[in-house]
Amino acid sequence: MAGPVTRTRNRWGEGERLRLEILEAASGLLSELGDEEGLTIRGVARATGIAPASIYPHFSDRDALMAGLLEHERDRLSALLAGAATTADQDDPLGQVRAQLRAYCDFAVAHPGHYRILFRRRPDGASDDSAANPLEDILARFVETFERCERAGYKLRLPARRAGVMVFVAAHGRVALFHGNPTERSASLLPGFIDELVSLVFE
Repeated sequence: MAGPVTRTRNRWGEGERLRLEILEAASGLLSELGDEEGLTIRGVARATGIAPASIYPHFSDRDALMAGLLEHERDRLSALLAGAATTADQDDPLGQVRAQLRAYCDFAVAHPGHYRILFRRRPDGASDDSAANPLEDILARFVETFERCERAGYKLRLPARRAGVMVFVAAHGRVALFHGNPTERSASLLPGFIDELVSLVFE
């Protein structure tokens, strides 16, 4: 694991920048560790190049840091899905569905710790807001793309929201199987699975 980072102190009023640096350091540690179990305030502080006490104005305890990291990773995955949709032909919403599903599975395979944190159990007493339910944001992206497919004249076998839920749950289940048996062959089967899954949704 990397040693402590030497960091230039933020000027007055740059607290939001420090908060982002803390989250990025925590995200980097999560990549090294593979899951959140070994992630500590002290370790994140060392990776950021600050004293542990400097984290507390931004995150009151480890649970608050994990909640912030969950939101950070949700936004990162959401941005990846948005970017994937733009790489496909803008006149081909069906291609955008495939691109988003591939981006989702690629993220889950390449970043297992980051992916798992999206499904972490909320602490007792956590508020029921969008940050606490990050997957609603991800699901909404799939639903929106299916709605574009409908507007473009593609026939769905079920309503757009149900189609979004179905592909999301199916993709999550397939990724969970991969994490249970993370072999090269298992990863190579994902693109074919995505094509088959999409074909089930459209008439």
